[in-house]
Amino acid sequence: MTAVTDQDHTEHTGRPKGTARGDDRRADRSPGEHGHRGETAAAPERRDSRREREREREHERGGDPRGTDAVRRGDRAGRGDHAERDRPNGAPSEATDCADAWDDGLIARRVNETDGAHQLPAVSRPAPGGPGAVPLAYDGPLRARLDALRELVGLSRTRLDNRTLAEAGRVLDEAGARRRLSGRHTVVAIAGATGSGKSQLFNALAGVTISETGVRRPTTAAPIACSWSDGAAGLLDRLGIPGRLRRRPLQYPDVDSQLRGLVLVDLPDHDSAAVQHREQVDRILALVDAVIWVVDPEKYADALLHERYLRPMAGHAEVMFVVLNQIDRLPGEAADQVLDDLRRLLDEDGVALGEYGEPGANVLALSALTGDGVGELREALGQFVAERGAPARRISADVDVAAGRLRPVYVTGQRAGLSEEAREEFADRLADAVGATAAGEAAERAWLRNAGRACGTPWLRLWRWYQDRREPPTGRLPLRVQADEEATARQRVEQAVRVVADRASAGLPAPWAQAVREAAVRGAQGLPEALDELVAKAGLPPGRPPRPGWWPVAVFAQACMTLVQVVGGLWLLGQIIGLLSPNLGVPVLLMLSGIIGGPVIEWSCRMAARGPARRYGQEAERRLREAAAGCGRARVLDAVAAELLRYREVREQYGRVTGAGVR
Repeated sequence: MTAVTDQDHTEHTGRPKGTARGDDRRADRSPGEHGHRGETAAAPERRDSRREREREREHERGGDPRGTDAVRRGDRAGRGDHAERDRPNGAPSEATDCADAWDDGLIARRVNETDGAHQLPAVSRPAPGGPGAVPLAYDGPLRARLDALRELVGLSRTRLDNRTLAEAGRVLDEAGARRRLSGRHTVVAIAGATGSGKSQLFNALAGVTISETGVRRPTTAAPIACSWSDGAAGLLDRLGIPGRLRRRPLQYPDVDSQLRGLVLVDLPDHDSAAVQHREQVDRILALVDAVIWVVDPEKYADALLHERYLRPMAGHAEVMFVVLNQIDRLPGEAADQVLDDLRRLLDEDGVALGEYGEPGANVLALSALTGDGVGELREALGQFVAERGAPARRISADVDVAAGRLRPVYVTGQRAGLSEEAREEFADRLADAVGATAAGEAAERAWLRNAGRACGTPWLRLWRWYQDRREPPTGRLPLRVQADEEATARQRVEQAVRVVADRASAGLPAPWAQAVREAAVRGAQGLPEALDELVAKAGLPPGRPPRPGWWPVAVFAQACMTLVQVVGGLWLLGQIIGLLSPNLGVPVLLMLSGIIGGPVIEWSCRMAARGPARRYGQEAERRLREAAAGCGRARVLDAVAAELLRYREVREQYGRVTGAGVR
């Protein structure tokens, strides 16, 4: 049988101030005085002999050879110092701090009073300076995943709300808190429904009645912890378990090596009628390294257990034990049938079963009342604790759960990004908005008109000048058309921005698609005005279009044709008035040559001017397109590309968190 002791690391060598002498007299009573009223007090010789045997037993275990008397006096002194906590100066003594950190509590005193006859005397507390808590060390892959998750949360702060990132932030905080605590201990919680016998199993594993059992429901009102080795105070502080609910079993040499490093926590019922009990269960289950789910033949298929706990914690199968308790109530092969049905339900919940050497939950059947199967669970727990991998596996499973919850905001399974086709379409829409095509055509016409004026006949040029002077523009119609064109251009710009934003956000998760659209809208502010300025700067240069090198030759030829016409006309006139001898052939030929040659030269120049005019118009259109595309790229596309780049970064970080790369 195993006895329960406090886990205080302070050794009391004497009776502290304020401890009543009567406490010592009451403490010197044998355990039988509390458990059997009819039994007489032991003789002083028998009590001295018993104390001597206790000293020898403790000396064999390597404890304090002075025995347990000093320890008992120290325990009573620690409990007596509770009255000094409310001193006027508000500063409790050192003995008070120790007693508050590790106290036996009401349940232990009740156990000592009722079961004292069946317990061995308590062992001494470990001496100060014992083995301290060694911080937990994560392996390289887990550290990389945690770093990636931290980077992922940092990159997503401005794009995702705090509620979405709450679970990831909690996992990072708990991983950091657990890493700073002992790596030699494994905290295992025993959870179960009302009447499942989890407290009875807790006592069976500890070897002594620690957690109160009974028919009253709920029986366990607060979590109780039992530690098999020193250095677990920080872990229990993290769980919020007070010192009065912390226990230590008496460890025999054969048991010491088996469960060393185990910290067992008995939780309240997860289906308790008291809300605070369920809240404590949920809080501690999120902090422990592993959990033992205790089910009974009546409630093993309870929907509350499977839907609220087992199914959401399916990813934590490697740090889960599922124990079917109370098999002594099942006749014949009913226990195997119920166990098989339990495995089927766990498989439907997605809980991997640790069968055939594969990682997963360990499913056992036992009876905490008769002890059948408890040894198998103790052996499995001993091997589980000896590996010291449960804390890291728990954190890794938490990271998996957090990554699974974040998957909808990072991965959609569709290709996302801004294609080159979408960029060209956006540039074309902006070019249409600024009228790049129309500007190029206007430049081409201007070049042809200039060529016609330079290479046309003087009579045609004189007629065109007369027409221009005769019908001057009024100025009203162009102004109205310009206003309409400005409104149309603004609408085209807005439409171009909407289209490119939709194309860029297609295939993105909703938060990132919204961020891309908002970036495009912000960049489009002031874009029409900027395009107007660019049109003014990058439009047609002032003055006439440049002339090719053959224009002077054409002008000279046209002048010669005009001169020939004039010479032929004057010759005919001289013959008519009698100044020259009659000869109609030569002057008529000259006049016909000039009349026909002028239009022929003009038509030839027009044909020759089409190529340069087209190239001149295309150059003007290109400059305007490039200016519009550059303005749109600087204001809209760059902002959209920045959001897409941020999404690509978080997607890569998410791939590192999942450990599977970018998917």
